Amino acid sequence: MRVLITGGAGFIGSHLADAYLQRGDDVSVIDDLSTGTIENIRHLKANPRFSYTIDSVHNQPVTAELVDQSDVVVHLAAAVGVKLIVESPVRTIETNVRGTEVVLALANKKKKKVLIASTSEVYGLSADVPFREDGNLVMGATTKGRWSYACSKAIDEFLALAYWREKKLPTTIVRLFNTVGPRQTGRYGMVIPTFVRQALAGRPITVYGDGKQTRCFGYVGDVVWALIKLMDHPDSVGQVFNIGSTEEISIVALAEKVKELTDSKSEIVFMPYDEAYEEGFEDMPRRVPDISKINQLVGFKPEMKLDGILQSVINFHSGQPSSFED
Repeated sequence: MRVLITGGAGFIGSHLADAYLQRGDDVSVIDDLSTGTIENIRHLKANPRFSYTIDSVHNQPVTAELVDQSDVVVHLAAAVGVKLIVESPVRTIETNVRGTEVVLALANKKKKKVLIASTSEVYGLSADVPFREDGNLVMGATTKGRWSYACSKAIDEFLALAYWREKKLPTTIVRLFNTVGPRQTGRYGMVIPTFVRQALAGRPITVYGDGKQTRCFGYVGDVVWALIKLMDHPDSVGQVFNIGSTEEISIVALAEKVKELTDSKSEIVFMPYDEAYEEGFEDMPRRVPDISKINQLVGFKPEMKLDGILQSVINFHSGQPSSFED
């Protein structure tokens, strides 16, 4: 199979490229390197079944050629990370919505199957935990810049489903919950690589808010397996699927666990959201997926536990080989 991965030099995209190539597929990647890095795919350059293009999906002639040469498209290119979203809301909205518009329109010409990567952020301020795919989305006020990302990804979902219903373009949507693993950067506010780098350097481990907010962290290898299975399964078309772990932990407990696993002397400090992001910043107290739907369709069940995930990230950031990667 010929697979096009947009955002393929990013954290998840590069792991997905690894997995498809290991399976024997041909992989093309397009990435503008705004948040991805060539280092993530450098090891793939010598593979004759791999090719990459440094450009934006907004460049329609370039993207059109890549889509035409592929059998399926995995659209991962997006603005990522709370920090980037708060600081660059215009870029966030334009990148997410316009990029998805371009990919869907081009794929529709030849009816290429498209997977659209969405996010757990779309559940917004909903307190109906665990989150189900058919549950209500509760957006915050438009005056809170943080929700621009959630809203833009919800529009992506609406558009992808509209292409399926109206034009019969085979689309599948996944809502990713805090995917973690080697190659992920903490540059844009991702919590685990940030904690790990702080702990390894002996700097204070900075917890935003009171640390009581809880999250579930899924291993990138498990997530990539799920993406491939959904792309292979014909019954995933026109559907929305949560992908993530159900192992819930508070952020302060996460900081303590990172400190323990790194044998760090770092102090755990707390920073108000207003200082970390923007005045009036709102956060979800819990973010837990219901993964029964994807389990029923493709048998997805997270394999990697949190300790193993953390150790793989610690190994990566300390320059040690990781038996967990790939």
